[in-house]
Formats: sequence, structure tokens, C-alpha cells
Amino acid sequence: MKGSRRNFLKIAGLATLGAGVKPMIDAVALSGPPTEFRTLPAHSALKAARWAMVVDTRQFKSPDDFAPIIAACHDLHNVPRLENKKHEIKWIWQEGYLHALADGEYQYVSERIKNLPFLVLCNHCEKPPCVRVCPTRATFKRPDGIVLMDYHRCIGCRFCMAACPYGARSFNFRDPRPFIHNVNPEFPTRMKGVVEKCNFCAERLAAGNQPACVEASKGALVFGDLGDPDSNVRSLLKSNFSIRRKPGLGTGPAVFYIL
Repeated sequence: MKGSRRNFLKIAGLATLGAGVKPMIDAVALSGPPTEFRTLPAHSALKAARWAMVVDTRQFKSPDDFAPIIAACHDLHNVPRLENKKHEIKWIWQEGYLHALADGEYQYVSERIKNLPFLVLCNHCEKPPCVRVCPTRATFKRPDGIVLMDYHRCIGCRFCMAACPYGARSFNFRDPRPFIHNVNPEFPTRMKGVVEKCNFCAERLAAGNQPACVEASKGALVFGDLGDPDSNVRSLLKSNFSIRRKPGLGTGPAVFYIL
């Protein structure tokens, strides 16, 4: 009898704990991103209905052309340089055709394109699967299409990494701070156990500046409002053939490649 009562109390206690924990988890998840992330910046900020990037692959002749672009992004955002490839953190990087753009629709492209290196980054999708699977809403999408991370909310579950079909997210398996050569005090460093990725330089847009990679590319990368028919990106897309990564998945990538 005593044993039965003890077991009943244990079960009741666990049920009560579960009932208390779930509302807390739901409250965190449903509250959405913090106010500073939800509110778009004021008058000096660059604004768009939907931000997009166009990469003109014709302007890249060798992998060396990518170096200043990658450095501009990684230095600004305190991305660590880790020698172990399994622990590597990448916001923007280069890939070969097979990993970047190979798709059933593009299997008969020219040899020139097949041998090109491609610059890849987060695609800031129209329908981002990473946002849908995040249990704490550490990953969220702004009204202007930028997909951001709240590092303080990230619990390191890596659901977003599994959901992203582009491999655009990195996980900090170790503390990244000792591997940052020159810390930029104007951008937060991350910690062990969180995911990170390209943020389309949201902090620079808030200050009225173009993304760092765009400025370093000397015209090879163009950034603008996809929702404005008269914008620079729309003009480029109208006059040039472009493709996106894995369009058949229906995620609606906001990064276009002119071939």
C-alpha cells in the first residue's frame, strides 16, 4: 500500500512538473524575438520590402577573388578561424559547382560554369525551413525578408542546421573567442553551443550602409530591394539570366547568380 502511494506521488509530481514546464517553454517560443530585433530601424536605415543579393559570377576569375570578400564579412562579424574543418564556422564561403548549384535543371550547363567557384551564404529564404523548426524562436524572419539569429535564445539543438538545405549554418562546438585574431567590439562574439550564420549585415543596414561583402566585391555583388521593380537587383535580373540554389525545394532563396 505504501509502495503504491509512493509511486502515485512520484507520478503526480512529475505530471505537475511537466504541466509547469510546458507553459514556460511555450511562453518563450511564442513571445517571438526581442523588441530590438522586431522593430525595424528608424530614419537613417536602408529599408526594403524584401532584401536580395545578386552575385555576378562573370566577374570572378579565380578563387583568390573571393578572399577579400570573405575576409570583410568574417572580420566584421568576429567569425573565428579554426583549422579543424569539422569545427569550421562559415558565414560566406566558396564552393565548387557540384556543391553549390548542381541540380537536375542545370545538369547540361557549359564546362565554364561547371569549373567556376561559387560564393555561397545564407539564402534568406522567402519560406525558411530553419525558422519553422526552431523550438525557441532563436531563428526568426524580419518583415523585410532577413533571417536572423538571437544567440541568447539558441539552445544548440541544431534543428535549424538539419532543416537548412544549403548548409548555411555553423555550430560552435568549442568556444570561438580564442580563435578570433582581432575582435570587432561593435559586433557581439558568440559562445560555445550556439548556431550562427550570415545576417545580410543587418547591423550595417540599420546604420545606412551596404553589407560588408558587397562593398568589398567592387561591383560583383549587388544588394537591393527585390520588391521594387526599379531597384538595382531587379534591373540586373531583368537583363541577365540568373539561377538560384535548389529552386525546386520551394524555399524561395533571395540570392541570385548571374551566369
